[in-house]
Amino acid sequence: MYNRLCVTDRSMPFWCVANPLSDPFGGPVQGKPDSLEVAHTLAWAKTQGLIEATSFHDDDLVRWDPNRPDDDLDPTSETYKRLRDIRAVLRKAGVKVNAATCSLHGNPLFRAGGLTNPDPRIRALAAKKVERTLRIGALLGARHYIYWVARDGFESYPGTDFSKVYDWLAAGLDHVTDYIESQKLTNYKGATVEPKPNEPRGQMFLPTAGHAVGFIMTRLKKPEFWGVNPELLQHEGMTLLNSVMTVSYLCAVKKLKFLHFGSQVKGQFDDDFPPLVGPEGLKETVWMFRTLANCGWKGVVEFDCHMLRCDGGAENAEELRRRFIRACSEAVDICVALAERIRPPIPGLTQGEADLEAIRQMCALPH
Repeated sequence: MYNRLCVTDRSMPFWCVANPLSDPFGGPVQGKPDSLEVAHTLAWAKTQGLIEATSFHDDDLVRWDPNRPDDDLDPTSETYKRLRDIRAVLRKAGVKVNAATCSLHGNPLFRAGGLTNPDPRIRALAAKKVERTLRIGALLGARHYIYWVARDGFESYPGTDFSKVYDWLAAGLDHVTDYIESQKLTNYKGATVEPKPNEPRGQMFLPTAGHAVGFIMTRLKKPEFWGVNPELLQHEGMTLLNSVMTVSYLCAVKKLKFLHFGSQVKGQFDDDFPPLVGPEGLKETVWMFRTLANCGWKGVVEFDCHMLRCDGGAENAEELRRRFIRACSEAVDICVALAERIRPPIPGLTQGEADLEAIRQMCALPH
C-alpha cells in the first residue's frame, strides 16, 4: 500500500500503457504492445515500487467477437488461455486489480451508443459484452466495475429519443448489479459512473459528476452500490468546472469511489496529459489533493492519461513506456508533498492574503 496523505494505492491501467499515441490528425507513433507484454510491464512497475494496482477495458486484454459472447468460458479458446496468463503475471508480482470496464466505444457496432443505442438488438449485445467483462473482472479479482459514458450521447436532436434514453441507461446499469448478484461475483465492492461532457460524441447523457450522482440516486435499483470516479482534471475541466469543487461535492455526498487522474487545459478537448504536465493546472491539482485530505477521503488514485505523442517513438518503445509510468508515479509524489505543506490559514488574513500564504507554503518560499 502506498498510503500517503489521501492516496492508498496508485493504479496504472492497461489502456494507458498500451496507447499507441495516435490522434485525429496522425496515426500511431509507436506500436501497440500485446496485452501480455503490458502485464509484464505493470509487473515491472510493481517491483520498482511505482504502482500497486491496475485496471482494464475488456478489449485491452482480449479481442471480442460478437458471435462468441461467451468465449471466456470456453477452456479451448485463446481468450480463456490469455486471461489466465495475464492473471498469473499480475498475481506473481502482487499487482491488484482496481476496476474492470466494458469497451462500448471502439467497435463500429456501437457507433450510435451502447447501453442507450436506439436499436434494441445493439443494446442487448452491449449487455452481453458487459456480462463478459464482469466475468473477466471476477477472474482477475477486480474490486469495481466502471461504466464510462463512452458513446452514450448524441449529435442531433431528431435522431435521439430523449423520452427513453435514460430508461435504457437505467436498465443497462441495473443489469450490472443484477448480474453480479445472480452470478455471486463477490469480488465487486462497488461500481462507478465515469462522466464526460463530450468526445467521442458531441454531447453525453451524463456529462458531469453532478449528473452522475443525480442519476444514481434517483434511477438505479442499488444506488448504495454505485458511486462516481471522476477523471480530473480532464473531464470536468473540459466544461470549465473545477476539480476541487468536484471532489469536495463527491466526498460530501459519499459517492467518490476512486479518482482518475491526469492533466487538462480547461475548455479544450480531452487532453489526457500525464499528471501535472501541460501549460496549466498545478495549483488546482495540488489543492485537489489537499481538499481530499481535508475531507477525510482515502482511496485509489488511478492514472487515466498517456504519454505525449511527441515523446513516443517506435525505437525503445518499452523503455519509453517505463519512463512514462515512472513520471506518473513521481507526479503523485509531487502532489502529495506539495499538498502536505499547506496549512490552515492564519486567522485575520484576507482571502487573498491566505491564498498567497498557501502558495508560499506550497513552494517553500520565505516571507
